[in-house]
Amino acid sequence: MDGILTPPQAIGGPELLAEKRKAAWEEYRSLPMPTRKSEEWRYTDLTKLDPERFEQIETGDPTAEPMALDDLPGAVREILTDESKRSGTLVEIDATVVRLELAPEAADAGVVFAPIARIVEQRPDLIERFLFASDIAPMERKLWSLHVAALSGGYVLFVPQGVRVEDPVHIIRWLSRTGAMLSSHSLIIVERGAEVTVIDEFLSDDLAEDSLSLNGVEVFGGDGALVNYLALQRFGSGVRHFSMQHANTPRDCTLNSFNVSLGADQSRCDVTSHLLGPGSDSEMLALWFGGRDQHFDFHTLQHHVAPNAHSDLLFKGALTDRANSVFRGLIRVDKGAQLTDAYQTNRNLLLSPDSKATTLPSLEIAADDVKCSHAATAGQVDEHQLFYLTTRGLTREQAERLLVFGFFGEVLARMPVDSVRDRMTDAIERKIEIL
Repeated sequence: MDGILTPPQAIGGPELLAEKRKAAWEEYRSLPMPTRKSEEWRYTDLTKLDPERFEQIETGDPTAEPMALDDLPGAVREILTDESKRSGTLVEIDATVVRLELAPEAADAGVVFAPIARIVEQRPDLIERFLFASDIAPMERKLWSLHVAALSGGYVLFVPQGVRVEDPVHIIRWLSRTGAMLSSHSLIIVERGAEVTVIDEFLSDDLAEDSLSLNGVEVFGGDGALVNYLALQRFGSGVRHFSMQHANTPRDCTLNSFNVSLGADQSRCDVTSHLLGPGSDSEMLALWFGGRDQHFDFHTLQHHVAPNAHSDLLFKGALTDRANSVFRGLIRVDKGAQLTDAYQTNRNLLLSPDSKATTLPSLEIAADDVKCSHAATAGQVDEHQLFYLTTRGLTREQAERLLVFGFFGEVLARMPVDSVRDRMTDAIERKIEIL
């Protein structure tokens, strides 16, 4: 089986993209793999992660014929046939685009939505200015450079000034190959005063051998723009998933992000919000539900660069069996970011004695006129509440189900897309039933 580390001279594709990938390859080769000696990786063990043993999934033909609905995987077909309205749809199966649609009214308004491989030819200005342009933290650089060097799929969404995209743009990525590595990227550019909602969804069946998923997300907002970004991770067992998300919000820009993690054996999500302009606003929400021996690791950064900006983080996780999770969150306020208003909350519900949640919120404040706070809890199911519910005729399993949904309710209520909220509720309920 071929390794992932292709010599730089063998990296093909358009010159602009190839140069970025070659530079990333060199950086990847020069950096050590993170170990548990590093504070940022203390609770996630990468000693068994050997990228060279995975077969690299190559970028598919961006001009391939669309796949018929009946030929799509059942889970993908089920999503596409619901009654939800969409302004755009992109489906990738193992990095090959099999469906791509953009509503005529969005296209007429100047919205651009296409695979990176196509945009690099049609709009090289977007690739040169924005692709891989985010400020990447040292703890991310090893996997980020691997992600860039091995890029195998992804899209660009560009919304021009003042355009309001009416319905969500929905991207579905399906991984079917075992022993393989999929590296996909989401580049979202929303100009001044524009609005859009984006749904990134990751799916697979249970895989017989380990596979690796790397995902990079970059959101660049314009002054006064509104971006809702939802990432829904529902991989089957046998998948390791690493997601690195960066949002860049200038003056009066609002970015609402929502992460749902239900699948994969091991999942790490780094979520960074760079508040770069006065009046910028970032709401960061997440929920996860783990069973078996699943491992979820969330690292967040609310980086307040400009004064008079607001951020609010609420992350909630429920665990059962031998599942475990890690939350490490940082609010960083730069020296000139006066009048910052920032909050950070992490709550964890433990449904079994063998489940474990580690929570490490922190503040790093260099300004002296701010309002910042953090809170974190991890606790078992309240036996008094269970007893009360069982005395009202419910079984213990039914009572626990109600408590889980009550626990997640605060986060689900803030999800901006009703149809997604309903699907995630159903997915959580199905997961409760099989645990």
